[in-house]
Amino acid sequence: MKKILTASTNQKVIDTVQYACKLYSSYFAAEFLSDTNEVIHYIDYELPEIKVLDFSSADVNCDTIIDAINKDTWLHYGGVIAVCRDQDQVCELEERKDLNMLTIQTVRSFSEHFTRVLRILWQNQQFLFNRGMRDVVGGQESGTFICGNDPLDMRFYSNFLVSYLYNTNRISGDDRFNLQMTFSELLTNAVEHGNLGISYQEKSDFLLTGGDMIDFIQKKARNPEIANRKVHITYSIEKTISRFTIKDDGDGFDWRKMLEAKTDDNEMHGRGISMSRQLVQTLTYNEKGNEVSFTIQNLKNQTSSIPEIMQPFQSITYKDKQVVCREGEMSNDLFFIISGRFAVYVNNKLTTVLTPNDLFIGEMAFLLNDRRTATILAVGECKVIKLQKADFLVLIRKNPHYGIFLSKMLAQRLVRQTKATIEAKNELKKIREEN
Repeated sequence: MKKILTASTNQKVIDTVQYACKLYSSYFAAEFLSDTNEVIHYIDYELPEIKVLDFSSADVNCDTIIDAINKDTWLHYGGVIAVCRDQDQVCELEERKDLNMLTIQTVRSFSEHFTRVLRILWQNQQFLFNRGMRDVVGGQESGTFICGNDPLDMRFYSNFLVSYLYNTNRISGDDRFNLQMTFSELLTNAVEHGNLGISYQEKSDFLLTGGDMIDFIQKKARNPEIANRKVHITYSIEKTISRFTIKDDGDGFDWRKMLEAKTDDNEMHGRGISMSRQLVQTLTYNEKGNEVSFTIQNLKNQTSSIPEIMQPFQSITYKDKQVVCREGEMSNDLFFIISGRFAVYVNNKLTTVLTPNDLFIGEMAFLLNDRRTATILAVGECKVIKLQKADFLVLIRKNPHYGIFLSKMLAQRLVRQTKATIEAKNELKKIREEN
């Protein structure tokens, strides 16, 4: 069950969320709060996957809530849907370029589209998780998002995907910004110039009038000859690299001419392609010009961010095959994994390998005040933050929600281990019956 927290006093917003959640009551549970401090407390302790923040509600200080989320993005990542009183407030929030916001809408737009947004979330639940509370993804992940010519869809799908890559330690903070900028520019081109056939000059003339480009796009999209055109966003997340393709149903364009053209900083638009080429690893077009592909290099065995409460502590670097802790020794320090891989040996047998996705080393001895249950060796150069129990307990007293998070993480690991054990027993039983 995924939690959706709504911070609002606007009955229209509340009714919209209630109606949508009833349609997906088996998957989403809604919680409604209007006190700013209660909202922050709920976010700290319940770690809701989706936060609907209503900036149109004067009694809710959404800026304070956003500041609390951004203060520790390791714990309170993404998943913010912002609701605004009017288009001017939407533009104001857009200017902030807050990477945690999945989408920004007016109250009217939110009431019209939230059910559709919830359906997208339901269809892509693998992208909704809390750090340390997911199965470690192995191999390749791939899929395709198909959307119309609504800029809302463009922003939502791209932010959804980019936030997932960041929260699974595939990209750094800088890569996250670069990838979002690339998606924004190329998806805009796919809709405006591809599907809707808006020429460079036509867009320039419209912008000179001071008109709203969103309204212009929506008007163009109502043309029955092009209304059914789609944009296809395809992704393939591999071990070392991630690949993306954006394809529109338009007639294409002379991409070679655009790549060779010199950009002018005084132009109102038209710099998207050249900018995107600088932000990603590779960028290529098909011959027709209606499909663009690009790649980024994934982070390798490295965390994308460090918890706010651990940042004051110095990191420790281990060399290849250096011992972090030994089986049977009396020590209860906790290690937060920053980078590298760690081999886990029990009775001199390799049992598993830990990476930054596992978050911690030594949490069992730490919590049970017991001897080490395994020997941990660094594989190559590795980096951790070492926390003595007394220091960590001080942090927990000041930030008790971290204790709740650690408990949830361990409970989730226990559920996964229990499931794996049951599956192994069933498989063994099946083999015995066949023989």
